[in-house]
Parts: sequence; C-alpha cells; structure tokens
Amino acid sequence: MEKTLVDVVLEFVARINHHDVGGLVALMSEDHCFVDGLGQVVRGRERMEKGWLGYFGWFPDYSIKVDDILNSRNLVALFGTAEGTYSVNGKLPAENHWKIPAAWKAIVRGDRISEWAVYADNEPVWKVMGVKRY
Repeated sequence: MEKTLVDVVLEFVARINHHDVGGLVALMSEDHCFVDGLGQVVRGRERMEKGWLGYFGWFPDYSIKVDDILNSRNLVALFGTAEGTYSVNGKLPAENHWKIPAAWKAIVRGDRISEWAVYADNEPVWKVMGVKRY
C-alpha cells in the first residue's frame, strides 16, 4: 500500500518526537527548506541535520502533539502544541519547561518533505532561555 502525504508527514512528526535525526534527514528532500516561527529560512538536508541536533541538545524532551490535520494537494497543515524543557548543564529544571500552541506546514514531494514551516509564538521559549527580544 502506497503511503499518503499525511502518512509521510506523520512519520516526520514521529521522527521529531523520537529525536531521530537520521530518520528526519531520510524523510527530507535534497533541497529541503525549513522556516522557523520568525520566518528565517534554512535550506538543505545537511544544514537541517545540524539544526535538529542542536535543537534536541537545547530541548532533550522536545515533542509535538498534533490535534488536527488539513490536507490539500501536496500541502499538509498540522495544528496542536509543542513543548520541551530547556536543558541547563544536562539537567531539565521544571521552571524551564514550556508548552505552546503551534501549527506546521509541510510541503510533500513524492515521499519526502520539501518544506517544513513552524508557526508559533516562541516568546515563552525565549523567556526560559534568557533571550531578550526587545
């Protein structure tokens, strides 16, 4: 049975939740494009491999929960929550935990994710990281 676009995207989500960077890279197109919540763009599987490794280092318990899915042609939109805890010296202090509403847009070509875009207010994340935005 052939995978649907939604199957491919949910497999990508599962790889995120298992922190399986190799699995994520295997599901990315060669010209993969990542867009973060500020609209910053990262292109290429190799750069995203490093990006995911770094992100999982900051948030070793990072996960996303999908509540709703919309699909139109090669676009899959996901709505739910993201959460994690900012690691300090290998520890996960309770006060560094965050949980935010989020949405994701996936563009799928064949059985690969060619674009993964995140839509979220990351202010709670920056706050626990001590990042001053203003």
